[in-house]
Amino acid sequence: MNHSAGQYALGYSDAETQRLMRQAALYADFTEDLLRRAGLSAGMRVLDIGCGVGDVSLLAARLVGPSGSVVGVDRAGSSLEVARRRAAELQLENIVFSESELPALAVDGRFDALIGRFVLMYLKDVSAALRSLVAHLRPGGIVAFQEMDMSLARCVPETPLWGNCANWIIVDAFDRAGADTRMGSRLHAVYTSAGLPAPRMNLHAKVGGPDSEGPDYLAGVVASLLPVMERNGLGSAAEVDLPTLAERLRDDLRMHGAIVYGPAIIGAWTTMA
Repeated sequence: MNHSAGQYALGYSDAETQRLMRQAALYADFTEDLLRRAGLSAGMRVLDIGCGVGDVSLLAARLVGPSGSVVGVDRAGSSLEVARRRAAELQLENIVFSESELPALAVDGRFDALIGRFVLMYLKDVSAALRSLVAHLRPGGIVAFQEMDMSLARCVPETPLWGNCANWIIVDAFDRAGADTRMGSRLHAVYTSAGLPAPRMNLHAKVGGPDSEGPDYLAGVVASLLPVMERNGLGSAAEVDLPTLAERLRDDLRMHGAIVYGPAIIGAWTTMA
């Protein structure tokens, strides 16, 4: 593992692969908005780092069209196998996937855009990594990243079960795994400390009640984090009771007449001089 990369807290199980695809569908409109605002357009050559199972790469490939191209990079070969299969099923010929560590990428040529979603939070020296990554850009290249700030998630009014899951279990588990749960709010500082022009930024969040996607989404994250939780004494499978967790979360919201503000999804984009 490269010294600048942290461990992916959620693992690489089949269940996590499915959760990632559900998450991508949940946030697809937010990410497309960011990429369009950043200036992705037909004919561009795009580098997507930490591409995982390929959702952002697939979205970028659609935006740049057949005259453009996308290279998706990830260190997990199992995730890239899924990404390649999905691209083939969609008959996308303008996208390739490459296995490589960050930030020392094994890619050829220069790119018009460097993009990524929920990846900088796992890099140990993120400013140094970003300085290295932008070396793959052409002059005038776009830098666009989207990251979470989990601390901005809220349940209103706060309820015991949601507070336990969202604040104690998830944030503590991510923190113990070395992830930066507030990376979204740090993007401006990260860009400028890496020597990039100050970015433009925006924020999105999902908001809903007991019948929204929130309970299933949160239960899915807890399921993927359970090994980290058990290793660090944050909770056990018996305590979490995964088979009933989503329904208990829905009941908790109904009982208290509550709504949930999901984690802030913060985008930052700039153009290199």
